[in-house]
Amino acid sequence: MGSEAPLPKWASTPCIMGIDEAGRGPVLGPMVYGCLYCARSYQKTLATLNFADSKTLKEEKREELFENLKADESIGWSVDVIDPRELSAKMLRKNKVNLNEISHDSAIGLINRVLNMGVLLTEVYLDTVGDADKYRIKLSERFPSIKIVVAKKADSLYPVVSGASIVAKVTRDRALREWVLEETSENMNRSFGSGYPGDPETKAWLAHHKHSVFGFPALVRFSWGTCTSYYKDMVEVLWESDKVDEDVGYGSSGKQLKLSNVGFGRVSKRKSEEIESSGKGRCKFFQSRKLEQLTHF
Repeated sequence: MGSEAPLPKWASTPCIMGIDEAGRGPVLGPMVYGCLYCARSYQKTLATLNFADSKTLKEEKREELFENLKADESIGWSVDVIDPRELSAKMLRKNKVNLNEISHDSAIGLINRVLNMGVLLTEVYLDTVGDADKYRIKLSERFPSIKIVVAKKADSLYPVVSGASIVAKVTRDRALREWVLEETSENMNRSFGSGYPGDPETKAWLAHHKHSVFGFPALVRFSWGTCTSYYKDMVEVLWESDKVDEDVGYGSSGKQLKLSNVGFGRVSKRKSEEIESSGKGRCKFFQSRKLEQLTHF
């Protein structure tokens, strides 16, 4: 059951939910948070569905399990797909938001989304992000009526988190496979490997696809340390702006803004015109533009 389906009767009985992520470490593509929820009375059946930590399963098996859980009317699921440009913009803006905070906000958003649908959540299980006790206290204060369990390797301990792990991983894999490179440079290709910083194929792809002015394609998390070594080959760019947005943190009103050592993708003419027609400076667009977040595939 996807998040757009009518609310089933079991959702009004006490329910449990698991939350897990995929793509925290890669330098390419989105980070995806997924959740899976069901009636507490369905836990024993859930344990027989062969869910496991998605990292221990082959892609074909993950795809099979994902299709099975989608067809199971006793299971609900949802995802939060966080665009690579949003990740970098938050991590580099004046008031920085680190990856743990972004992860916490995503998990909180999923809990709120399911509660707002009318599901009677009584227990939520999550993997550790940062300090486990602080994370649990943070969530318990936000959701006092829900039992919060934060545990290391939760995706190996609790089937409901294992299921969420599969939801997140398959969603991210599909997002990468179906990613449309919107940049118009010549000789672009999709041979970017796993997307992890240590992958030689990924590093070769980054080196081949950097641009001295426009930086990296929108697929790249340009705030990652992996990208730092490429900045020396990039030129300083001066942008005119009538008014400087406070989030940008460069220059002053009516002055030129210097954007150096920052990677960002080329923008299509249509998107550029949309921003300019709205009266907002292009500098803000490059720094903090976000995609619409997907709910599910």
